[in-house]
Amino acid sequence: MNPFHCLVLSLFLAATPVAAQDDDPLIRPASQAALSDFLWLKRPVLVFADSPQDPNYIRQMELIERDATRLPAYDIVVITDTDPAARSEFRKRFRPRGFSLVMMDKDGITTLRKPLPWEVREITNAMDKFPTVRTEMLEKYPSGR
Repeated sequence: MNPFHCLVLSLFLAATPVAAQDDDPLIRPASQAALSDFLWLKRPVLVFADSPQDPNYIRQMELIERDATRLPAYDIVVITDTDPAARSEFRKRFRPRGFSLVMMDKDGITTLRKPLPWEVREITNAMDKFPTVRTEMLEKYPSGR
């Protein structure tokens, strides 16, 4: 194949839209999710509040939506729970008081709890320290060993 054909092919491939691999929504309400759905597949980031009007909840969701493109690389799914009366599976297990940000690993272990909103950059930096993330990155980029 001559260089011109390579150039045309690469331009064609770059211009072709790629279909999304995953049709799962990035942000889900707790009523539409279960922890067992994510075991060994996704890293749940749980956002709790006593009301959807909680300023910390609003700020956290703004931060997540502003930089949401970084989350799929870490297999993150955001689960929101703003109804204490519903007594969801997540509220029963984690027992949040007011606003709470809970990060979990793929193995279902709670790794970090925060009482204030975090930027996506802070969330992903914290996840870089998770053993499973480190293993995945070494498998993806073996030259880093």
